[in-house]
Amino acid sequence: MKKNILIIGAGGVAQVVAHKAAQANDVLGDIHIASRTVSKCHAIVQSVLEKRSLKMPGVLQAHQLDALDVEATKALIEKTRARIVINVGSAFLNMSVLRACMETGAAYIDTAIHEDPAKICETPPWYGNYEWTHRAECERRGITAILGAGFDPGVVNAYAALAAESYFDRIDSIDIIDVNAGSHGRYFATNFDPEINFREFTGKVWSWQDSQWTENKMFEVKRTDDLPVVGSQTTYLTGHDEIHSLSANLDVPDIRFWMGFGEHYINVFTVLNNLGLLSEKPVMTAEGVEVVPLKVVKAVLPDPASLAPTYTGKTCIGDLVKGTKDGVEREVFIYNICDHAENYAEVGSQAISYTAGVPPVAAAILIATGEWDAKRMVNVEELPPQPFLSLLDTMGLPSRIRDADGDRELTFDPLPQGNAIKVAAGR
Repeated sequence: MKKNILIIGAGGVAQVVAHKAAQANDVLGDIHIASRTVSKCHAIVQSVLEKRSLKMPGVLQAHQLDALDVEATKALIEKTRARIVINVGSAFLNMSVLRACMETGAAYIDTAIHEDPAKICETPPWYGNYEWTHRAECERRGITAILGAGFDPGVVNAYAALAAESYFDRIDSIDIIDVNAGSHGRYFATNFDPEINFREFTGKVWSWQDSQWTENKMFEVKRTDDLPVVGSQTTYLTGHDEIHSLSANLDVPDIRFWMGFGEHYINVFTVLNNLGLLSEKPVMTAEGVEVVPLKVVKAVLPDPASLAPTYTGKTCIGDLVKGTKDGVEREVFIYNICDHAENYAEVGSQAISYTAGVPPVAAAILIATGEWDAKRMVNVEELPPQPFLSLLDTMGLPSRIRDADGDRELTFDPLPQGNAIKVAAGR
């Protein structure tokens, strides 16, 4: 059994990861949190202790780390004897942290595709430009590397695998729908790192249609759906990580990602973008100071973690899957609903961070107990979905399904005896 984890990153998602890892420290062992800003790590440690999230007494330590420094990251992995690294820092760190894991033998988990700071919305397939270039090396070294193990990507990939495994003989389309119907009460803010958030939307929108990559502009294509709990919602076709692995791993001709945006967000985004304030390219001020406009905008916007205390409302994220079963056409929507206020009461983070932070801990548990210790690099849809989704049910992210038979909770076979992890949400 692999034990001891190192969490890299100290934002809102890392806070959720730390709390959930603490709730399962009988399985995961010692917990270490590392970031460039060690004070943020100490604040997370204090939050875990204040909420009494540790399931049993154990190690919970903060460390200073520049995770772009491969040698420093290797040294910290060895010092902490971490066997699993959960990377929830910036997507700019992925390749450095992955390299450190490959060279120390630690298992690697992340929640997004690596990004090059100098490039925006690269030509697909994004994984093929970065992480997948190390698949052969991971397999040769016997390194488990689970890519995109957040919610989207992550849980939605497991939903797609479940649909292919249990609900369809042939899948014609997968539309991943992500709606945040909550309110943070600020004039304008992003729910996760503004720099990463804006970079997703300032370039081309790539989707998988008719078994080929299709290019659109942001906010060019939209749809409206009547969704469970959150009601009628308008979403926009957006490029996103999971399309790049699902299109390669599943034989599905149409795979698209749709995200909800309010008119106010679109208006502010459009103004910022048209003024050049979302550019990643340096500019020179009249005073001779070189600045990156996007980083300036990030600096003046609220820290996403600061939104959590007053956030209200719910999120709805899921897969709308269409195809045939036993020769009959069918449609299912497999999804999760989260509540911002409930998540804050449990772990001190809002639902966007919660949905992203719980799944990598579930993945770490399944690596530790063996079910997902693949000894190679994989995306979530390449692994058995039921153990993952079953575990998430106990950790605060239950799955539901809407189909011709109605709307109901999904139930899964229990985990093998001795490996069942009971982590009650809201403890």
